[in-house]
Amino acid sequence: MPSARSSGILLHPTSFPSPFGIGDLGAQAYRFIDFLKESYQQYWQVLPLGPTGFGNSPYMCYSAMAGNPLLISLEKLRDDALLSDEDLAHFPELTTERVDYERVAQSKIPLLKKACANFKNNASPERQQAFSDFCESKAYWLDDYALFMAIKEDQQNASWHTWEEGLAKRQPQAIEATQRRLVGDIFYHRFLQYEFFRQWSELKQYANDNGIHIIGDIPIYVAHDSADVWGNPDIFYLDEETGEAALMAGVPPDYFSATGQLWGNPVYNWEQLQKQEFKWWVQRFEAMLDYVDIIRIDHFRGFESFWAVPIGEETAVNGNWIKAPGEELFETIRQKLGILPVLAEDLGIITPEVEALRDQFEFPGMKVLHFAFGSDPANPFLPFNLPRNCVIYTGTHDNDTTIGWFNHISDYERHNLLLYMGCLSSDGIHWDLIRLALSSVANMAIIPLQDILGLGTEARMNFPSKPEGNWEWRYYADALTPELQDKLNNLTKLYGRAP
Repeated sequence: MPSARSSGILLHPTSFPSPFGIGDLGAQAYRFIDFLKESYQQYWQVLPLGPTGFGNSPYMCYSAMAGNPLLISLEKLRDDALLSDEDLAHFPELTTERVDYERVAQSKIPLLKKACANFKNNASPERQQAFSDFCESKAYWLDDYALFMAIKEDQQNASWHTWEEGLAKRQPQAIEATQRRLVGDIFYHRFLQYEFFRQWSELKQYANDNGIHIIGDIPIYVAHDSADVWGNPDIFYLDEETGEAALMAGVPPDYFSATGQLWGNPVYNWEQLQKQEFKWWVQRFEAMLDYVDIIRIDHFRGFESFWAVPIGEETAVNGNWIKAPGEELFETIRQKLGILPVLAEDLGIITPEVEALRDQFEFPGMKVLHFAFGSDPANPFLPFNLPRNCVIYTGTHDNDTTIGWFNHISDYERHNLLLYMGCLSSDGIHWDLIRLALSSVANMAIIPLQDILGLGTEARMNFPSKPEGNWEWRYYADALTPELQDKLNNLTKLYGRAP
């Protein structure tokens, strides 16, 4: 991780403007990179990029290594002669304010299938060779993923553990027969990943060429209904009979929840992973570094010890802490991949052992200004208490926007905040907190775009306790104004974070 002062913006690609109901990897993504460059930012932080399932959460994907096909730009497919102007002209009008994932999928998937058919029939020998090379180089995750998605669609989207036994338990005869039967569907899912990776790689190259580095996100756990669990059942604690998670991930009861949080993901069988020299985790980091420059590890705490809840429990109360071999894991990854460009999500109740693991590998931790004003001067999120080797945020994707937060905090927090700052500026509380973040000693400052735009709770990305209606916010195409760019540019220079 760089030690020079720098800053960036947190924005998930689904939030880009586009005429197709969801942000994509087309023109507006490049325009955003230009905005970053002209405002002297050096980082773009995204959420996980994988194909989402129920609830559309990027933290519950069908694969930890694949990309989300809904982010593929239809306009780029047209430019490559895989779609026509007429195809795009007949695309239905979808809301520009939020992502309606169901309607986006209904409208976009038929065009993705048409592009796949055109590629299969008309692609040049060079493009066909590039596709074959991609499939070969990514076979370690792509083979399982493409087959998993093909079977899942054939099974009316049923979870893998409810498939017929031969497929659920990956018996060779059943797998071979299904591969022959679904060969066209498997090709389609390979094509989607090829196109996603090609479009994303071009965008990443454009960002890097303009001095912008991308910060990606690895959730520690993967969804139970995923190619990762189906393809690697031995590295998870699963019930041998049903295939369900025998031990489920979560966090224990705390100040915020009397019953804790039961996430439901299967926890890892770390003993088995150790026997395999953490092969799956090494491959996961390797795949991630194809997409991004720096990796944010979500729930870093779980690499030191994790809360495991037995099958059948409806809350996280009756769980146990189990030690995890985090030190051995990160040493192994370092040996195989080199020094890791990692930052650690270390929010919540963090023990000295977790801090020691983080500091042993010099991973920067996270600090959030929304958490800074609810207690006394020893609060570790206050700017004067920060270490240099950390990343400071106004808020994260799980928080309200700064304006929404300010409108809902207690009188005590508001009093502390106003006392700390001395007064509010005429620019609004969002710019006051942006100034606090940029002026802090933290090496890196990351600001959600919602705060730069001065938006309220309506622009919040995620309500962690709300199962549906999240991950939908989008901004308008005219939001990134020259005035906004100049304002951020000047503050970034003022606080020594310009390149």
